[in-house]
Amino acid sequence: MQTLVLASSSPFRKTILDKLNLPYTTHSPDIDESAHKNESPAELVCRLAEQKARAVRQQYPDALIIGSDQVAILDGTIIGKPHTHEKATEQLRNTSGRIVTFLTGLSLYNAQTERTQTDVISFTVHFRQLSDSMIENYLLAEKPYNCAGSFKSEGLGIALFKRLEGDDPNTLIGLPLIRLIQMLEAENIPVLG
Repeated sequence: MQTLVLASSSPFRKTILDKLNLPYTTHSPDIDESAHKNESPAELVCRLAEQKARAVRQQYPDALIIGSDQVAILDGTIIGKPHTHEKATEQLRNTSGRIVTFLTGLSLYNAQTERTQTDVISFTVHFRQLSDSMIENYLLAEKPYNCAGSFKSEGLGIALFKRLEGDDPNTLIGLPLIRLIQMLEAENIPVLG
């Protein structure tokens, strides 16, 4: 089997990939994640997922390399990682009672053949009406300051939601496993043998 590489430093993506029980290694890609002028959110995550996968090909010239990137969108505007308590509070106040769409770019790059499979997977979150005390209690409990949208859906963040829409809940955390399994199988890597 070809070496499988997750081109990411995200502990969240690593935890998701662990579910597949496949041997893999991680390598953090060093790329500029800035958006290009007039680039749509879908184009951005697609490009960045591919760039992340290709950025580590020199270190792993015979590997299958997974790249992923995600953005959260509210009213057509990308919501980034808050990094601070104050910005997280502001983000959650802005999303209270509203709908946020998450776009995750996923790329599987075969460094041997130079074949690339790339897709964008969408997931929608309907937020509950959030009071200031709910927001404060949540942020103090989980401190999701390195998460787009200011929550961890795999944890207490689920209490912020009214409804979720999407084919794969792993997409919301940043690595769409259902689509990745299809990509791996197209490269003759069967997940279930």
